[in-house]
Amino acid sequence: QVQLAESGGGLVQPGGSLRLSCAASRSIFSSYRMGWYRQPPGKERELVGRIGNDDSTNYADSVKGRFTISRDNAKNMVYLQMHSLKPEDTAVYYCHYLQSNGLAYWGQGTQVTVAS
Repeated sequence: QVQLAESGGGLVQPGGSLRLSCAASRSIFSSYRMGWYRQPPGKERELVGRIGNDDSTNYADSVKGRFTISRDNAKNMVYLQMHSLKPEDTAVYYCHYLQSNGLAYWGQGTQVTVAS
């Protein structure tokens, strides 16, 4: 079992920045992949981006060039740095932990609201 705790969400103006953090209850080095997903109001959950154990990353087209995922294995932390935020980035953001055996875990989510 892995517990994930997201933090760093909040209200930000369009064009602003936020950094989300995800704290894992056990080593993220042993994960197959970590990721960030989001669920906009009234919509389904969607991938934001993912990072593998080799630090390879991939992102949704909608956030490429604006969002960056990073990981700190020593601290069991994963981060999502978000720049140039837009109102359409408003969503609940979830941390995701995928094991090599296919088991996956989710955090409780953190709300990000982009509005003036």
